[in-house]
This record gives sequence, C-alpha cells and structure tokens, in this order.
Amino acid sequence: MNELHLETSPYLLQHANNPVHWKAWNSTSLAAAKEKNQLIIISIGYSACHWCHVMEHESFENEAVAAVMNAHFVNIKVDREERPDIDAVYMKAVQIMTGHGGWPLNVVALPDGRPVWGGTYFRKEEWTDTLEQLQKMYQLAPEKMVEYAEKLHQGIEAISIIQKEGQENSNQQLLVENLVAKWKKSFDWEFGGMARAPKFMMPNNYHFLLRYAHQNQDNELLEFVNLTLTKMAYGGVFDTVDGGFSRYSVDIKWHVPHFEKMLYDNGQLISLYSDAYKLTKNPLYKKIIEKSLNFVNKEWKTAEGSFYSALDADSLNEKGHLEEGAFYVWKINQLKELIKEDFELFAQVFNINSFGLWEEENYVLIQNQSLEMIAELNHLSLTELATKKKNWEQLLYTEREKRTKPRLDDKCLTSWNAIMLKGFVDAYKALGDQEYINSAIANANFIIKKLWSQEGNLFHSYKNDTSSINGYLEDYCFVIAAFIALYEVTLEEKWLHDAKQLTDYTLEHFYDVKQAFFRFTSDKDDALISVHYETEDNVIPASNSVMAKNLNQLGIYFNNSYYEKISQQMLAILLPNIDYPSAYSNWLDLSLTLSEQNRELAICGPDATEMNTVITGLYLPNVIVAGTKKSSQLPFLKDRFTSEKNLFYVCQNKTCQLPVEDFQEMITQLSWKS
Repeated sequence: MNELHLETSPYLLQHANNPVHWKAWNSTSLAAAKEKNQLIIISIGYSACHWCHVMEHESFENEAVAAVMNAHFVNIKVDREERPDIDAVYMKAVQIMTGHGGWPLNVVALPDGRPVWGGTYFRKEEWTDTLEQLQKMYQLAPEKMVEYAEKLHQGIEAISIIQKEGQENSNQQLLVENLVAKWKKSFDWEFGGMARAPKFMMPNNYHFLLRYAHQNQDNELLEFVNLTLTKMAYGGVFDTVDGGFSRYSVDIKWHVPHFEKMLYDNGQLISLYSDAYKLTKNPLYKKIIEKSLNFVNKEWKTAEGSFYSALDADSLNEKGHLEEGAFYVWKINQLKELIKEDFELFAQVFNINSFGLWEEENYVLIQNQSLEMIAELNHLSLTELATKKKNWEQLLYTEREKRTKPRLDDKCLTSWNAIMLKGFVDAYKALGDQEYINSAIANANFIIKKLWSQEGNLFHSYKNDTSSINGYLEDYCFVIAAFIALYEVTLEEKWLHDAKQLTDYTLEHFYDVKQAFFRFTSDKDDALISVHYETEDNVIPASNSVMAKNLNQLGIYFNNSYYEKISQQMLAILLPNIDYPSAYSNWLDLSLTLSEQNRELAICGPDATEMNTVITGLYLPNVIVAGTKKSSQLPFLKDRFTSEKNLFYVCQNKTCQLPVEDFQEMITQLSWKS
C-alpha cells in the first residue's frame, strides 16, 4: 500500500494498492524530489477514464514497471478533477511537445516541477524504456535536460499570455458573422455535429448556434442544430434505457460512446435541450430532459442535496473482468429472449442490424428514424409504438439492473454541482415541474452550507462530510451563474446578493488587472510553474467566459459600470483573436448579449412571480429578466414597483421605454426586430 490510501479521491484510491510508491501532490512530495534531486513522474487521470485503467493494469500494477519507477523517480498521482490547475499546466506542456493531449496524462519533470518529457497512454515496454533513458540522461547530462526544460517553460508561459493586439474599434458583429460562416464549413449534415470523429457533444456550441440562428432568422442553421440534437438523442451516446448522456462518441454517428457518464455533461445538455424545447416544443427533447433528470436523481443525488461526479466507463462483464461498456451493451439472443414476439419491430426501432452492431457481437441501441416514420411503415399509431418503446425500455432496465453497475465517483465538485443546479433551473423554465426547482434550491443550500467558508472562499471538493481544496475560478463562475439563474425563476434577491458577494471575492483574489483576465487559481494558493488563464471554451465553457457573462448581467442588476467594463474589455481583447469559433462559443454568446439585439426587462407588480414564470418559459435568449412583487432596493428595480398594477419596463443599453401594462405589447417591445 502506498501513500494514496490516505486520500479521499476515488481515482487516487484506485491506485492505492499499486506497487508503485505513489504520492499525492503536496508540498511534502515536491520537497522530497528537490531534497533527493530526483526526477518527478506526474501521472494525471480521473476515475471514469478507460485508458487510465488500461495503463494502470498494464504498467502501474506490474512489479517490474514499479521497480523502475520506484528506483529513480518521485511518483505523483493527480486526480485532474480535484486539481484542474495542475492538469491545465502540464496539458499545455504535452500539447507543445506532442501536438495533442488527453488522459492519462503522463509527464516527467525536473525536481523543481518543470516538465522535460510527456505524453498520454504508453504501452508497458515503451514506458519503462523511456523512463530508463531519461534517468540515464539526467545522470550523465543534466544540463541538457535543464536547457530543454527552460525552453519548454518559456513556451508554456508564451501560450498562457493573452494577445491584446487588434481589439480596438473592431466590428464585433461582422467578426461573429464571419466566424459563423467559417464554422458552417465543418458541419456534418448527415448526423449533426462536426464532421469528424470522435464526436463530443459540446453543449455550449449548440447553445450559441441555437441563439444565433434564432436571432438572425437563419433557418438553415436552426435546422442543423435540431438535426444535431435529434441525432444525439437517438443514441447510443444517450442511454435510452435509463437516461443520461455518455461523455462522447468514438464514431461519426453518435453511436458507440466512451461509456463514462459525467455530471457536467448532463447538466449542460439538460440546459441545452430545455432551451431547444422552449423554442421548438419538440416532444423528443422533453423526453430527453425528463429521462436525464430522473437518471441524475436516481444515481447521483445525495441525501444532502448534492450530486456525485461520474460513473465509470468500465464495469464487470459476465466473467468478472472490467470491460468498457459491459453494463450497457446487448447480445441479440438476450434481446430476443426479453422482447419476444415484438423483437422484429424492436429491431427496426433500435437497429439490431449492421447499423447498430458494435464489436464482439455486442449491440449499442441507436435510432436512426423517427417513431412517426416507423409507426407509419408498420401500420401502427404513434401512441401505440411509443407505448411499446416505453415498455421495452422498462424490460431492458429491469434486466440491466441485475448486472454489476459501473463504479461511482462519489466526490461532489462545486463547479459541477453548480452546472447541474442550473440544468434543473433551465428544465423548470421549460417544463414547469416544481420538483426541478426544489432540487435546484436544495443544491444551492448545500453549496452555501458545505462549500462556502466563513472567510468568503469556496471549496472545490466535498466527500465524507469534509470540504477540501481551495476553490478555483471554475467553482466561483459556475456558482455565480447558478445563483443568477435561481434569481431569474424565484425573483428572490438573496440569490443575486450571494452572487455579487462571490463576484467581489473573485475580483479581489483572482482578477489580474494587467492581463485583464482572471487567473484560474486564487492568489492564496501556492504557485505552480506557470499561471493559467482559462479562456478557451471546451466541453465545459472557459471560466473566464462564464465570469464575463456574470459580470455583465450583475452589472445591469446592480448598475455597476465597473463590472460591465471588465466584461466588455475581456470580450474586446479576445474576439479579434478567435480563429476556431467552436473553441470560443461562450464568448460569441456574450457578443450577442452585448449587441443592439439585447433587451432588459423589469416586471413589477403584485403578479410579478406568475408573469415571470410565463416569460421565462419562452425562448427569449436576448432578454435579461428581473422582477419584484414588492418595493425593491435593487438598482435595476428601484422606484419601479406599484401595488396597484403590473408594469413591464423594457430597456436597452440603460435606456428604458415607458412602462406598459399589456403583456403582448411588452413581448413586441422585447423583439430585436421591432
């Protein structure tokens, strides 16, 4: 047993019995490397990562490999979900060295932490041969390694600096139009998404594209977004048996997932499908929202109102061995036995044919036709087929529950919980289910009670009734966004004041005036080899882009020009430097919010809450909403309430029209086309 048995991270605990003398990342481990003048192996992964498990089994459980690692290296294991700051810095290094990244992420560094070599997954022989060569080089010619480390470190520093040229007087609307036109060239018009594999869902991309298509009346783009959402909903990345999305698809048709399920994906996708449902009223989207939230509540929700992090890609197969996707796949004879006389129809719906076949005679359920089309072909009513499909899924669910479930990552991360909280809020806006808002409020109260300290800082992780790790910018930005979202549906100003308090904390401890962006780590944390400014939107939007949107919205509510100025400055610097629009979609969304199309709405009067429920149920992405049914001191609402009648104030860029009482007139005023 190594030092990892002292940790709480499920990923680190998975490695606690490896013969490798693993240590956790801490000051003692780092000091040991300097004291012994030994190279450091920094191995980064996460609990649901399939290839992390493969490398563990092949190398880290092997006595001979462990002997090489233990003889000459200080071996440090890192859970990237607990320490995204460490992961970000060493990921940059590996991307500079190899041109790509991923997990497991394996780096060899000098005793001071500066990297000299790295990559992702390695086979056993390649891993040990390389380590032996690196150790020999460090013994015989350490100055060469130090020289390389210095150059690599300069490269890491260079890509961490945000370029500021060209931001003055740029036409932001034209820039966004050109970027969207460029983006369209990479669309997959058969299956949706981008025309490449693997395919990640990238919910923020489609959140922006849906909004852009709607506000620019681009019907072709709207058709593409709906094609993408429909094909993702058809599976296999969506688990039609029990709800919830896997992390990504290994193929171009969204068929075979990398089977791990992550909280952050599901939270964002629920928000996306909720927005799409508000616009289209597509019943398929409603089903996706309901089934996914049912899955989240059943598998991840805790008695405290928090949410666990993930389910593993691997699970035990019939032979008792860990196998990717074992819990989810089906053999044809199993399906025939369960479905019986309906099997032929079932096979049409879920492609028990060459289209749905994966490998080893395993099928991953996937639709490629609508139920309407299949019902018509088989002379059935849509209701009849939909009922059959629901019954089949229940049969499969009951059978599947007899299998060994994938391993659960039972830590609760603040940022991911806040993303899920917002998913519940957005689902409530779309579907009006009171249970959804109850879950959101319970989660918000959990964050306040367990993850927000008396000193004002957030913690990043929670497990076994203990909060740990000082929060990162991602924790603050997503909690602030979630609290703003809660205000939008409850109109309780407490949530805005909490959001403002956290915002002021980030400005004090994360904001870099010189760079004009927020650091990923607090000024209270120990420095790493390089400062990280997260600006690229990935599977999760960049913490800086989320923070910029928060500042803009809170700036309007609190009439705080300093907030708004920082937000506008961040966008002005970044927008002219965007080359790949898919990596900056949240910034592009902010550009729409800062455009002439945006509106602010104040709902004031005794029926404000009820009217707000109607308004937030509409797809109005260009509207920032506030409201009150009593006198309010919130600057945006001050002196606007009257107890005699309901008034709507529509504003644009701090200029408000005369208040109106008529609902339809207010809706007309909100239009960017009026």
